[in-house]
Amino acid sequence: MAILMIGVGLGLRDPWPADEPRFALVAKQMVESGDWLFPHRGHELYADKPPMLMWLQAILLKLTGEMRIAFLLPSLLAALGTLALVRDLATRLWDRRAGIWAGWLLLVAMQFTYQAKKAQIDPLVTFLITLANYGLLRHLLLGPNWRWWWIGWAAAGLGTITKGVGAVALLMLLPAIVLSLRGGHVRLHARRWQFWLGPIMFLAAIALWLVPMVWAVQARNTPEYTAYMNNILFKQTAKRYAASWHHVQPWWYFIEVVLTQWLPLSLALPWALPKWWERIKACDARFILPLAWIVLMIVFFSIPAGKRDVYILPALPMFALALAPLADDLLQKTWLQRLLALFAVLLTAGLIVAGALLAFSTQKFELKLMADRGLSSGDGLGWMLLAMGAAGVLACALHLRRRPALAVFGVFAGIWMLFGAIGYPILNDSSSSRGLMQEVSRRIGPQAELGLVGWKEQNLLMATRPAETFGFTPDAEKALDQAAKGIAWAKQKPAQRWLLMQDISTPDCIPASSRMALQNANRRGWWLVRGDAVQSCP
Repeated sequence: MAILMIGVGLGLRDPWPADEPRFALVAKQMVESGDWLFPHRGHELYADKPPMLMWLQAILLKLTGEMRIAFLLPSLLAALGTLALVRDLATRLWDRRAGIWAGWLLLVAMQFTYQAKKAQIDPLVTFLITLANYGLLRHLLLGPNWRWWWIGWAAAGLGTITKGVGAVALLMLLPAIVLSLRGGHVRLHARRWQFWLGPIMFLAAIALWLVPMVWAVQARNTPEYTAYMNNILFKQTAKRYAASWHHVQPWWYFIEVVLTQWLPLSLALPWALPKWWERIKACDARFILPLAWIVLMIVFFSIPAGKRDVYILPALPMFALALAPLADDLLQKTWLQRLLALFAVLLTAGLIVAGALLAFSTQKFELKLMADRGLSSGDGLGWMLLAMGAAGVLACALHLRRRPALAVFGVFAGIWMLFGAIGYPILNDSSSSRGLMQEVSRRIGPQAELGLVGWKEQNLLMATRPAETFGFTPDAEKALDQAAKGIAWAKQKPAQRWLLMQDISTPDCIPASSRMALQNANRRGWWLVRGDAVQSCP
């Protein structure tokens, strides 16, 4: 079921914004250039994230030769690995039934499956942090198990060079130390020499990328590469945490994420919290360690002003783990059954209403959707939503009265599989900019040269020919600098060179009559301008 819910649609779409085209473009350029140590976006170094995900995508691209498969495979494999770890750990801590519940609870959790169907870093870092948690808990609760102790530390290190936050897995040691000092069932075995190999494995995993990168920067000794090193080691980690400059949210933001994006699991919280408290008072470390770690992680990410919902995605597997042994008892609660039934009905009704509005009416939101997304019609999306609603109706008809939890799962299974099978092809041309770049290619002809101004990663990734770029930045002033460089480039061969320009990056010196309007893509407007139309620009 995990392969179906997450994997259906593999190969049916290209990378979509915001982050997918960026990582796929970096991976593609790694394969083409042979420079695997330093990621590039166009001509510029890309220093926002370490290259772990891009390496995996590049390796899979070389193996498969198909970007549509390679860019999504790391997330699919990471999600399957996370499910396997959670199921196995719950089985070892409690019994086989708890393991089964842990896997199903995680799979049905909305945020987990939604992110697993995207080619972002978060599914991979979630797998590595879960692997770290698995290794630490195997040692702390079922040990001593030195092999898994070392693997846990190494996984935390790999998570650190994947997104910079892998070390949060080690917060698990704080409640473990408290419990061991109080004489609980947790044993660190810190007096054994093998204990200290854990931190060494953590540093060794980080060194796999850090040492070659720093050595290469020192060897090249250029301002560009020094700035890359400082950016990725300091600005994107310590500075991002201490002085966030975007995604500003209130301190309680992650409480909202838990209640909304961890549905339907969060519906069980009113009944799960008292049971967890009973286990905590009984000093049951199997509950204390994962629950304490979830709280510590949420507190850790709540301190800075900048917050995103995916920051606490790695806590979701431990949430499912702690809920799994209680699932049979919780699902006997009448009010929880009613909540699950109501949730399934409302979700199904929402799909049907939205689908009918798109398929059978000309409401303003359909027209806006068509204009923003570059779609010729909203009917296809409408029928997809209606198909999802029909799957929900079938699930509710079969299971709502006796097993509402199964009805909820049926609704979600229909949503994710139909979105992959139908939604991907419908949305792909506009969401990936494939349609826009194919239109550009048709208009300028096969022999023309193309330059990009105010471009996004999907434009360069989907270009049907080598395209010239003039820097990359969302900053408005530097976008004008891009335009100036692009215009100078186009003037050199005005009859042969064309500029694809985002509307907000197009200077007024280009006459409106000389601009070719193109379809909207990714909620942006675009102009196509030939070199002889920019001669009046200074």
